[in-house]
Amino acid sequence: MKKILNRATAPTPNFFKVLRNVGLALAAVGGTILAAPVALPAIVVTIGGYVAVAGGVLTAASQLTTTNDSE
Repeated sequence: MKKILNRATAPTPNFFKVLRNVGLALAAVGGTILAAPVALPAIVVTIGGYVAVAGGVLTAASQLTTTNDSE
């Protein structure tokens, strides 16, 4: 557990900072589609769920990428 916390707080390369931000945006778009106050077709809601999950995974993976090679 300590290694994961150290990786999460270690410096992140610039490329992965950009990917993290893209992931956050995807998660926000997916969440907005899922929480839309109007009735949407089932396929749109399904795609919104996949986009939200993909954004969350991309964000988590990008945050845990580090430049520190000693671990």
